[in-house]
Amino acid sequence: MAASELYTKYARVWIPDPEEVWKSAELLKDYKPGDKVLQLRLEEGKDLEYCLDPKTKELPPLRNPDILVGENDLTALSYLHEPAVLHNLKVRFIDSKLIYTYCGIVLVAINPYEQLPIYGEDIINAYSGQNMGDMDPHIFAVAEEAYKQMARDERNQSIIVSGESGAGKTVSAKYAMRYFATVSGSASEANVEEKVLASNPIMESIGNAKTTRNDNSSRFGKYIEIGFDKRYRIIGANMRTYLLEKSRVVFQAEEERNYHIFYQLCASAALPEFKTLRLGNANHFHYTKQGGSPVIDGVDDAKEMVNTRQACTLLGISDSYQMGIFRILAGILHLGNVEFASRDSDSCTVPPKHEPLTIFCDLMGVEYEEMAHWLCHRKLATATETYIKPISKLHAINARDALAKHIYANLFNWIVDHVNKALHATVKQHSFIGVLDIYGFETFEINSFEQFCINYANEKLQQQFNMHVFKLEQEEYMKEQIPWTLIDFYDNQPCINLIEAKMGVLDLLDEECKMPKGSDDSWAQKLYNTHLNKCALFEKPRLSNKAFIIKHFADKVEYQCEGFLEKNKDTVYEEQIKVLKSSKFKLLPELFQDEEKVLSPTSATPSGRVPLSRTAVKPAKARPGQASKEHKKTVGHQFRNSLHLLMETLNATTPHYVRCIKPNDFKFPFTFDEKRAVQQLRACGVLETIRISAAGFPSRWTYQEFFSRYRVLMKQRDVLGDRKQTCKNVLEKLIQDKDKYQFGKTKIFFRAGQVAYLEKIRADKLRAACIRIQKTIRGWLMRKKYMRMRKAAITIQRHVRGYQARCYAKFLRRTRAAITIQKFQRMYVVRKRYQRMRATTIALQALLRGYMVRNKYQMMLREHKTVIIQKHVRGWLARLHYRRVLKAIVYLQCCYRRMMAKRELKKLKIEARSVERYKKLHIGLENKIMQLQRKIDEQNKEYKSLLEKMSNLEITYSTETEKLRNDVERLRMSEEEAKNATNRVISLQEEIAKLRKELHQTQSEKKTIEEWADKYKHDTEQLVSELKEQNTLLKTEKEDLNRRIHDQAREITESMERKLVEETKQLELDLNDERLRYQNLLNEFSRLEERYDDLKDEMNLMVSIPKPGHKRTDSTHSSNESEYTFSSEITEAEDLPVRMEEPSEKKAPLDMSLFLKLQKRVTELEQEKQSLQDELDRKEEQALRAKAKEEERPPMRGAELEYESLKRQELESENKKLKNELNELQKALTETRAPEVTAPGAPAYRVLLDQLTSVSEELEVRKEEVLILRSQLVSQKEAIQPKNTMTDATLLLEDVQKMKDKGEIAQAYIGLKETNRLLESQLQSQKKSHENELESLRGEIQSLKEENNRQQQLLAQNLQLPPEARIEASLQHEITRLTNENLDLMEQLEKQDKTVRKLKKQLKVFAKKIGELEVGQMENISPGQIIDEPIRPVNIPRKEKDFQGMLEYKKEDEQKLVKNLILELKPRGVAVNLIPGLPAYILFMCVRHADYLNDDQKVRSLLTSTINGIKKVLKKRGDDFETVSFWLSNTCRFLHCLKQYSGEEGFMKHNTPRQNEHCLTNFDLAEYRQVLSDLAIQIYQQLVRVLENILQPMIVSGMLEHETIQGVSGVKPTGLRKRTSSIADEGTYTLDSIIRQLNSFHSVMCQHGMDPELIKQVVKQMFYIIGAVTLNNLLLRKDMCSWSKGMQIRYNVSQLEEWLRDKNLMNSGAKETLEPLIQAAQLLQVKKKTDEDAEAICSMCNALTTAQIVKVLNLYTPVNEFEERVLVSFIRTIQVRLRDRKDSPQLLMDAKHIFPVTFPFNPSSLALETIQIPASLGLGFISRV
Repeated sequence: MAASELYTKYARVWIPDPEEVWKSAELLKDYKPGDKVLQLRLEEGKDLEYCLDPKTKELPPLRNPDILVGENDLTALSYLHEPAVLHNLKVRFIDSKLIYTYCGIVLVAINPYEQLPIYGEDIINAYSGQNMGDMDPHIFAVAEEAYKQMARDERNQSIIVSGESGAGKTVSAKYAMRYFATVSGSASEANVEEKVLASNPIMESIGNAKTTRNDNSSRFGKYIEIGFDKRYRIIGANMRTYLLEKSRVVFQAEEERNYHIFYQLCASAALPEFKTLRLGNANHFHYTKQGGSPVIDGVDDAKEMVNTRQACTLLGISDSYQMGIFRILAGILHLGNVEFASRDSDSCTVPPKHEPLTIFCDLMGVEYEEMAHWLCHRKLATATETYIKPISKLHAINARDALAKHIYANLFNWIVDHVNKALHATVKQHSFIGVLDIYGFETFEINSFEQFCINYANEKLQQQFNMHVFKLEQEEYMKEQIPWTLIDFYDNQPCINLIEAKMGVLDLLDEECKMPKGSDDSWAQKLYNTHLNKCALFEKPRLSNKAFIIKHFADKVEYQCEGFLEKNKDTVYEEQIKVLKSSKFKLLPELFQDEEKVLSPTSATPSGRVPLSRTAVKPAKARPGQASKEHKKTVGHQFRNSLHLLMETLNATTPHYVRCIKPNDFKFPFTFDEKRAVQQLRACGVLETIRISAAGFPSRWTYQEFFSRYRVLMKQRDVLGDRKQTCKNVLEKLIQDKDKYQFGKTKIFFRAGQVAYLEKIRADKLRAACIRIQKTIRGWLMRKKYMRMRKAAITIQRHVRGYQARCYAKFLRRTRAAITIQKFQRMYVVRKRYQRMRATTIALQALLRGYMVRNKYQMMLREHKTVIIQKHVRGWLARLHYRRVLKAIVYLQCCYRRMMAKRELKKLKIEARSVERYKKLHIGLENKIMQLQRKIDEQNKEYKSLLEKMSNLEITYSTETEKLRNDVERLRMSEEEAKNATNRVISLQEEIAKLRKELHQTQSEKKTIEEWADKYKHDTEQLVSELKEQNTLLKTEKEDLNRRIHDQAREITESMERKLVEETKQLELDLNDERLRYQNLLNEFSRLEERYDDLKDEMNLMVSIPKPGHKRTDSTHSSNESEYTFSSEITEAEDLPVRMEEPSEKKAPLDMSLFLKLQKRVTELEQEKQSLQDELDRKEEQALRAKAKEEERPPMRGAELEYESLKRQELESENKKLKNELNELQKALTETRAPEVTAPGAPAYRVLLDQLTSVSEELEVRKEEVLILRSQLVSQKEAIQPKNTMTDATLLLEDVQKMKDKGEIAQAYIGLKETNRLLESQLQSQKKSHENELESLRGEIQSLKEENNRQQQLLAQNLQLPPEARIEASLQHEITRLTNENLDLMEQLEKQDKTVRKLKKQLKVFAKKIGELEVGQMENISPGQIIDEPIRPVNIPRKEKDFQGMLEYKKEDEQKLVKNLILELKPRGVAVNLIPGLPAYILFMCVRHADYLNDDQKVRSLLTSTINGIKKVLKKRGDDFETVSFWLSNTCRFLHCLKQYSGEEGFMKHNTPRQNEHCLTNFDLAEYRQVLSDLAIQIYQQLVRVLENILQPMIVSGMLEHETIQGVSGVKPTGLRKRTSSIADEGTYTLDSIIRQLNSFHSVMCQHGMDPELIKQVVKQMFYIIGAVTLNNLLLRKDMCSWSKGMQIRYNVSQLEEWLRDKNLMNSGAKETLEPLIQAAQLLQVKKKTDEDAEAICSMCNALTTAQIVKVLNLYTPVNEFEERVLVSFIRTIQVRLRDRKDSPQLLMDAKHIFPVTFPFNPSSLALETIQIPASLGLGFISRV
């Protein structure tokens, strides 16, 4: 389609802007051909009319869709032009904080002016082995591509890093070298990679300086060749330097510094070793204070000096040489302070004893007078004579500066030369990767010779870059077989010719330098005359005759001619050099002696250069014959030669380009200046790459990707089986102009803008589909709404009509009810009126009748009351008369009684006045009061005592009153006496008056006492109440205190529990860390051990012819050897027989410790041996005594006696065995006396009875044989008579001698006696057992009788019941009986089973003992006896042999055992056909036998050979999962067996008694258990590495790239750096591939019998690797951070969790390792707009670090136009919320992390004696014991 058709309404374009360079605008109406003005609207809302150029009518460039903004590769943009590139870089740099972007083959790096955490070793590991397009842009990706191409194509590589000063070239080159050093490793022990990296601090200190644009600007160019061997490991390096800026030594501009090394020296001047240099502050020296900025913010020069010295030491520069370097540098500083005094205009002199010059001469070791003289004079040589001429002050200063520059340049070259020597490869270099860190294009206000050379070098590099880009484009088109059209690109060859061709700028400059009176002005005139108006690239400034302008590829540059000739000549007075050469300081003459060999201070350094294989690079060395001529060459000529050499090197390699961009001139972090960026993009060739790409077919799609992306534009009938033909058919319909695209073999090529057009069609189609879906859904929603409204209306109508009907019915009911109510109301009113009248009538009648009755009643009542009054009055009068008479009588009585009482009262008064009584009363009261005051608790009691005393007083008073009455009575009786004693009456009256008075006093005292008692009681009650209140308060306080104490105790307990939990967790973490550290040390030791083995192999291979080929090794590759290795572990197979003969003292310390432990055992055995020897001597004495006795007896026939003795011995041994067996059986019977076990009929009883009967029969037979033998002996005694013949005597003597030797006769006789006794005792015991059995049978019969009687009773009862009840009762009884019988039978069955098991075990023990006795008897019989014994068939029953769970082998078969069981064993066959862990069981059974034999040498040798064998097989087949898993399982099983049978109580808890018998008895193998544990750790780590190597290629493809849910993810347009396709092609790994692999791993581990806990740890490690690798790739891939990809990841994770559930591994901790990945997927899917979303994200993503969350949000990229990007403000909000979170700043997870492994003890229930050895193992040479 035509480009103008894209300029429709709402299309966005870029228009030029003076401030922002380019501005975005939107079309307000469609563009039509012929329009001169475009109606635009800017982003800020301002409308604008954009006028088109009337000549070119060029439309403004179109803006890319938002979906393409922020792409990793600029060539992926649909519209390739300057504004698109600038905007894409800005968005990535500012919004996403991404500093790297691809532009085709170029990596654009923008300096962030901030330290970023993207260069760690984890990032290096993430990029290692990845394709360049599969990861986000990075310097490591470029380095990996170079490394991979070097290994794949066997072609040398170059990385060209260029850019302005301050753009970050040096840092980028440094990171590239760090990458090579990390991924390749070193092939030597000298750690060459560390030396390569250590060269950076040295070169930066002597070659870098602070400028206005950069604090660490490289003031020289360098090309570092990093050499690799055939295995592509670093073996050395070589450095070439270009154009050192010597002028900086003597001059610095404002705000700039000299080289760093000078300031480092000044900062370290206080060090003791620097005192002799006599340095001070940098402001004291002329050469360091001119810039006025001696300090760089954030840089510690003293610390940098330490780093520089450490780097020098690492590179082999000794301390003496370092001090020599520092002396020269300090001398340069002091030389700068030398001043001159003018004598006249043509001469000058140095002040006498000038201190700076004195210090300079002392440091340089030269004469003061000589140096002072030649600083002010020069020597002129003519053809005839030589004379000395004084120079002016200005010339002297220039000569001083020239000398300083020359010294520094020579020192620089000397240091570079020594660095190259240190980095020189010791072996042959196979290939190299060169890193070129060279200055970029420079233009300043004043440009001189240095800028001219720099821009000349950039012209050459740009030409090479353009040719390479053009070549790549051509190769791509030819590879895809599409028509090739010549692309026009900028060729800067004319500019290069202007500089370096004949009569060019450099040629004229060299010619002018040769002229005697050449000057800058004359050279400028020659330039004008030669090139002005003849070369379009050369111009002359209007206002200057001492400058010229050259049009470079980047920009026009004006050069000032002043100083060109002097800098090109680089002259220094020869006399000054001679003075320095005569120095006593050794290093200084060395600098100038090497000067003749060096081409130039700015040329390539020849030392350390190794001729490269397969490259056509010219050597850097010059021919010796040309040394003098070369020295006279100018700087420009030398620079041109070195540049040609560099270009030849670059052309012979495959270049990779890194273009560094400086975003702003103020070094502000993440600040983007569009103007400066565009200038650098134009200068560095990025836009030229874009232009070349845009001229052809910049957009490229594979057919599968195109089909997947634009499937929505196809109809079903368009889809064919052939994807290629389908795409062709669709494209022909969509794009009519066939020149806009081309079909290649594997890709479709589009011209610029066509992908945007297709995206527009796709978006329109999707938008139309969305509109249609929306239309349909909205229609459906409206219909649903209408139906709901209609239904609601009908419902409302129904309810309204019903309501109306109900209201009418209610009205009718109310009307009827009203009528009824009126009827009843009227009836009620009438009835009420009637009832009222009736009630009134009745009331009147009642009142009238009542009134009449009441009158009559009142009359009757009055009459009755009158009668009553009369009655009472008459009675009162009679009583009144009676009372008067009675009163008079009583008065008389009282008077008499008073008289008598007065008498008595007088006596009482005397008693009452007693003082002692009152005292007692008062003292008692006072005591009581005091007691009441002192004791509050006794107050109530005292109060009661007072009350009692008061009652006593009352009682006494009453008694006295009675006495008085009695006296009155007596007085009455003695009236006559009273009349006679009238005087006494008067006195008594007086006494009575006194007594009355005293009585009143007593009563008053009583009242006061009562009042006091009441008061005291009240006070006491009040005090008690107060005490109660205080008590309650104290109780409440006590309760509060108790509650507080309880709360505090609870809080303390909780805090202690929390602390305990935290400390436990911390201890667990520390334990895991320590375990991980220990296992890492094991891993590192194994790696070093393997490295040692590899070096040894290499040394062995160096003797023979090395095989061709190479292999790249991973930097993380490690060994599988154990940390604990014995001396025999180093032994190879052929050395084993020799090693076996070595003494045990030569073994490792572990063997020595075993020796020390076994030494004690040896002494014990010696003691036992001594005791046995004593017993043997005693037996021999008995035998001698027996011989003496036998000599006295008559001789017998030899043969018969020998036979009889053997027969007796056999019978005796047999009887002993039978006796032992019977004893054991009887013991077992006595131990199991349960009636259900020993009851007749029980299985155990029957078994034992059968055995007893067989034994009794055996005993009977033996008894008969004994009787027969006894009779034979008797008959033989009677038959034998003494004979005199010599022959018979001789025979008898021989036979008797044989019998005497063994003591056979005595032993046989004693044995027979003992046998008889034993048989009798056994018969008696058997009789007793039979009697016991009879008694038990009788008891059983009795119980049966009782049961029968009980059954008869029940039957009789049932017969009395009715039939129905009888049946029910009988059934109930039968059920009960059966239930009881079943329960009894079950109990008996369980007991019998236990008994049978126990008896079986006992029988095995008996059989074992019998077997041992048989073996012992067979050993006792000598071979001569066996031969001489006549053959006589004797039936001796033999039991089946019982094995002890041991395997016996010969010492010489040990290597055969290891070979067949370990080295040549195929795990697959063993895992399928045999029991799991069989090799471990076999090895342990062999160890058991060696332990049984007490052979420490055999145990040690077997364990060492086993460990070595496992290591060898793992080293040989260490990449096979089955092998590693098999031996991990067997090593763990072997370790568990050593623990289970060690005899330690902790490991014997789960053993059976039989297994406890199999425990090791002689040796403690705890130290070997540690060795095996370490070996298991190493095997586990190797298993993890094998898992990782197998899973690594699957994870990214299966978890991220493959579309498990088809159609969810969309494919975005890609650029030149093709990413791995997310479409599943053949060979592409999917999630099913990962799950199948997991199933395979799990099934193999289960088949090998691996411990379940260990399987869980392996699964956890696998899932951690999957999660870590997936998350790391997600964090490094912008195209994977989208909503749809989050859905894919969550689905994949759910499938993995389902797999865990199927395998019952959810509690293994594997799911938790996927938590960071799950949260990252959730983060991709959640809303990311509001503050609530930010809060939700912060709470959700607790397993992700802040750096990871921010990275994901920055990388989030919409796949479709309907998704929205994450705003920068939202990311800032997230950062603010997470700033307090303390987590690791590391971005990536450590995918190489291995969790510390543990091996929980897992005892085996398998009995060792039941293990059978299959013949397939080839172990016929070992036998079971």
